[in-house]
Amino acid sequence: MTVVTARDYAWIRSSRMFGDAMRGGYGLALVRGLAPTDVLRLMEAEPKGTGEGLEALVEEHLEHRDATDYRDDSFIAGAFTVPGADGDWTLVFDFDGGVGVTRFMPALSRNGRAVSHSTNGGMPIDLFDWYEGGELRTGFEWPTNRYGSTPDELVPVMREIGFDLGEDEDGTGPSTDTKAAVLALTEHLTGVRLTEQLLGNAEYHFGHVPEAPAEEWTKVIIDVTGADGERFHEEVTREEVEAATALARTRAGEPIVVLGPSSPAP
Repeated sequence: MTVVTARDYAWIRSSRMFGDAMRGGYGLALVRGLAPTDVLRLMEAEPKGTGEGLEALVEEHLEHRDATDYRDDSFIAGAFTVPGADGDWTLVFDFDGGVGVTRFMPALSRNGRAVSHSTNGGMPIDLFDWYEGGELRTGFEWPTNRYGSTPDELVPVMREIGFDLGEDEDGTGPSTDTKAAVLALTEHLTGVRLTEQLLGNAEYHFGHVPEAPAEEWTKVIIDVTGADGERFHEEVTREEVEAATALARTRAGEPIVVLGPSSPAP
């Protein structure tokens, strides 16, 4: 079988569309065996109709940002069906800055496979994740620093694709474009060939994905080192913080008493 390589995705460097996505931040996920509407439902998205082509997704994204004035981390996701290995897949694309879809990967892969890659824009963090049955099998930012339940399972095919793994290997040699190699690895795992035309001409189902709920906290850690090198470390529980806050509010509501010279000492 011919292995797809990073060279097959060299087009991303001459693509204005993909270049803009990487500069601004994007997230892309492929989910096997679920329809676009089911994927958006698992992402807790409010349906926002459909639109033809990537320009429609960009327009929805910009309208959402204008309406929220970037005050929250909610975003617009676009999803459509694409054929791949072992049946149909749903491709999800968004311009949220590259972090939004990640939190849904365990749910999206619960009954199958899901693969995602993203860039957060600016000084970029580029992430790749392969999930199977709700479990992260292999993930990485740098291909030499992998994590997950099977961090090394993909190493042989990564070498063939052209990743620079810090080794002297025969064959294709190390890739000078890790992002292109990530797209090739995604195709290897999904059978979906990503092209500019595929993203540009699809009919997208739109969904408004809410921002992640704030995490419950249980304690506060104070860790300060002074100029003299002396360290202060203290852990304060949430119950202690709330009790101290309640006491401070009570004392703030007490009447102010001004003591005179003849007043007894407190």
